[in-house]
Amino acid sequence: MATSADLTHTPATELAADLRAKRVSSREIVRAILDRIDELDGQLQAFVTRMDDRAMAMAGAADDALARGEDLGIMHGLPVSIKDLLAIEGVRSTQGSLVYQDSIAMADSPAVARLLREGAVFIGMTNSPEFGMVGWTDNRVFGRTSNPWDTSRTAGGSSGGAGAAIAAGMGPLAVGTDGGGSIRIPASFCGIFGLKPTWNLVAKPGSQGGWPTTSHAGPMTRTVADAALMLDAMAGYEPGVAYSYHRPVASYSEEIAKPIGRLRIAWSPGMGYATVEPEVVKVAEAAALRFAELGCIVEEAAPDWSNLAGPLNPFATISSAETLTGLEDLLEVRRDQMMDYTIRVIDAGRNVTVTDYIRAQQIRAQLWEKLTAFFREYDLLLTPTLAVTAFPHGAPPGRIAGKEVAPFAWSPFTTPFNLTGAPAASLPVGFDSNELPIGLHLVGPAFQDHVVLRAAAAYEEAFPWASQRPPLR
Repeated sequence: MATSADLTHTPATELAADLRAKRVSSREIVRAILDRIDELDGQLQAFVTRMDDRAMAMAGAADDALARGEDLGIMHGLPVSIKDLLAIEGVRSTQGSLVYQDSIAMADSPAVARLLREGAVFIGMTNSPEFGMVGWTDNRVFGRTSNPWDTSRTAGGSSGGAGAAIAAGMGPLAVGTDGGGSIRIPASFCGIFGLKPTWNLVAKPGSQGGWPTTSHAGPMTRTVADAALMLDAMAGYEPGVAYSYHRPVASYSEEIAKPIGRLRIAWSPGMGYATVEPEVVKVAEAAALRFAELGCIVEEAAPDWSNLAGPLNPFATISSAETLTGLEDLLEVRRDQMMDYTIRVIDAGRNVTVTDYIRAQQIRAQLWEKLTAFFREYDLLLTPTLAVTAFPHGAPPGRIAGKEVAPFAWSPFTTPFNLTGAPAASLPVGFDSNELPIGLHLVGPAFQDHVVLRAAAAYEEAFPWASQRPPLR
């Protein structure tokens, strides 16, 4: 019989096989995960709403169904955490805000509903900054989430609770959301795998205060195969959800088992506009070049975005305008309960004119057109996920590589691919001199999520990472 320590770090794909073979029960798995949360979450604050009783009941139902010869689906009996920007019917869903600190969800979010139909067991809600507004995780309801590799540093955001939970072995599977990097930032900072799928491949309706045209929902896991399993459960057309799509492949899990092939891969250390810490470039570049060892063609290249206003500018305009639209009325009556960063984004939206917004959307279209043309020549684009490793709480860097930089310049590669909707993943590939994780950013053409996953899986098989564990006590 597996020990609790084994169960908390066993990939979900292996747990699924063990469950079906009755070598382990869902009750045992979930109990081990809950005990792990009891042990470690006081240091990390990854979870904001525990569902222990409900989780054990769901696990028991999964075991009983299996004993009767029933199969609830590909997620049967597997524990999953859900980011607090999404909703589980009957469970508190705060969006990280005092405004909604006592709010109970009336219905499941689409991704949650799909996981439930496939037999998942929900163990709790993970921390997020208020309304997912920033790239670190701190709010007035639950406080900040710490990085398992160094608890004096941020886990990133806005899916910081999910990133910390996965890295610390507090569950193998987490659902995050990504409006401007919110899956990939904590994945890179916490040393896990995170995928922002093609926009709305995982159905996600616009929510109050959210960024409906840039936000994605996706998997956060320790292994690529686990992410593919989650995408098999979550991706696909969802009736009644606007802009929901049928997925282009039958099984992402089957796709990653195929040979990587002779992909043409472009590597760019800075995309022509970003300042990146030398240590990050060195580790990420070494990882990118390893794809040549896997049979791919690797060249230094990037889409030509030099004549545009800069990828961050249209994003700031669009996101602040969409935030204003979603939260302006709420701000008028609940301003004293909102975080300063939320208020700043809303106020920035007041300065956006109709002309500004339309011009930003035009630039966005040009970004998409140039990226599409680029992907006629290349199968994948690789960059560092971020310009830095995890920074101390409350201290995002004002200098990178010895240069003064603008706010959020530490995340220069994430937002452009929210604007284009292209699939993008962060794959852990090494550490800096402070033993903090570094991520490699893999970007593919729209609806080629399976190619991104296949490349990441091939790299992971050749250069395994999942055995790396943060030094928690």
